[in-house]
Amino acid sequence: MLKAVIFDMDGVIIDSEPMHNKAYHDMFNEVGIKVSNKLYESFTGQSTINICKQLVDQFKLSQTPEELVALKRKHYKHFFYNNATLSLIDGVLNLIKDYHNNGLTLVLASSAAMTSINQIFDRFDLNQYFVAKLSGGDLKQSKPHPEIFIKAAEATGFSKNECIVIEDSTNGVKAAHAAGIFCVGFDSFHSKNQDYSKANIVIKNFKDIAYNKAIKLI
Repeated sequence: MLKAVIFDMDGVIIDSEPMHNKAYHDMFNEVGIKVSNKLYESFTGQSTINICKQLVDQFKLSQTPEELVALKRKHYKHFFYNNATLSLIDGVLNLIKDYHNNGLTLVLASSAAMTSINQIFDRFDLNQYFVAKLSGGDLKQSKPHPEIFIKAAEATGFSKNECIVIEDSTNGVKAAHAAGIFCVGFDSFHSKNQDYSKANIVIKNFKDIAYNKAIKLI
């Protein structure tokens, strides 16, 4: 029986991809590298530090991964506080309230840094609905490794068989699958060229997993 729902953040709760895209590409320009669209899309769902480690290795950069992270966060912070139009993904707040009001336990498992997670949660007053927030930046492994979802399931207080994950990225879906947790692939307008083949179901609208439908999934 469904007892808990584990949410990804970027692309599921918030459409922050345009800001991440701009921040990353400004950072790429600052350090003098050209990252192809294919390579950039492969980063979706991974932690910033993991992405920056790959960039340092692939482009033989003199900067450390931590220095790249700091550059990227500098640009992201500027866009975040100067973006008055930033909004939640259509329908997700209703879904969160629906689950919360029906007694489901909610946990966030995002590759974003905890500072970014807290910025979003404070801006949109989401802390009241979630019992825990996990950042991939604080863990040893990054999606598609299952570590974050294994720990998120533990944070719910329920077994993996009583949880579902909502993910929009190839790496996130792979991580949920590897963790052995039922995965809902959210194929949104904002998620480009992602692979949902390992998801248990794929949706395009959050109404498809409203509480009265979600409890029948597992």
